[in-house]
Amino acid sequence: MRRGLLLALLGVVALFPALVTGPFPRHVMTMIFLYGALAGAWNLLAGYCGQISLGHAVYFGIGAYTSTVLFREAAVTPWLGMLAGAALAVLVSQAIGFPVFRLRGHYFAIATIAVGEIVQTLVINWDRLGGARGLFVPIRRPDSLLNLQFHESRAAYYFVALGLLLLTLGVTRAVERSRRGYLFRAVREDQEAAASLGVHVAREKHRAMALSAALTALGGTFHAQYVLFIDPESVFPLSLSILICLVAVLGGVGTLWGPVLGAAVLVPLGEGTRVWLGGGGKALDLMIYGALIMAIAVLQPAGLMGLLRARR
Repeated sequence: MRRGLLLALLGVVALFPALVTGPFPRHVMTMIFLYGALAGAWNLLAGYCGQISLGHAVYFGIGAYTSTVLFREAAVTPWLGMLAGAALAVLVSQAIGFPVFRLRGHYFAIATIAVGEIVQTLVINWDRLGGARGLFVPIRRPDSLLNLQFHESRAAYYFVALGLLLLTLGVTRAVERSRRGYLFRAVREDQEAAASLGVHVAREKHRAMALSAALTALGGTFHAQYVLFIDPESVFPLSLSILICLVAVLGGVGTLWGPVLGAAVLVPLGEGTRVWLGGGGKALDLMIYGALIMAIAVLQPAGLMGLLRARR
């Protein structure tokens, strides 16, 4: 029955662009898929391995800038740029991991914030990358899947974002059921106990970080091709790292479907207040986010997934 429901849901999602032709609903669904994928990537590190990162915008920005620069300078297809961005994000994540994994708890979270701010400042002052002005993604016509650009009908972006979400869910499911997933959870629960049983704690943290960074960078490349413009304020901000964290926390960390549920709630709220209230409602979505997180923390710390399980 569960598989049947999942297949039915996937069918409805696949038919959504044909049933709903309005650009705004399609955009909202695309953002739900994107942030569900980003939160799922963050969840691999924080939810399963217990390392609360508030600097994931670094990997998102690396993916966006790598593919954009390669596309502009060498006409490299964004698909290859996406892979290059993921590889670079993995390398950067390992370099970041060596110092920050020596810290724990809120000290680790603060260190990731500091890393994110340092990287954003470096890019703002890096003229070769456009500095604070940012970079425009070259527009190629006609529409091409190879160039990951669709100007006549943006419905194709919907399916690309859905593919990213399904990839993240597939990777998470594979990790969850594998020996690696048990090692991650052992590190999350008690690092000393895990080490006493022979778990190489530092190595597992680095592996979780690498996997999470690679998937986050894929989302950065998609974002760049979707909006056709990037700058440090849009792809490296602390607010993006916090939003990714909030989506996963609201839905339920350490679960497969939690990030998707969190995105399905928070993204429409954010997009709705932005459109309906304009600039005057810029902070309203943040107030709603805060109220929801506080309510979940008090009523059900396990998030929306915890509420669903409690009702069974």
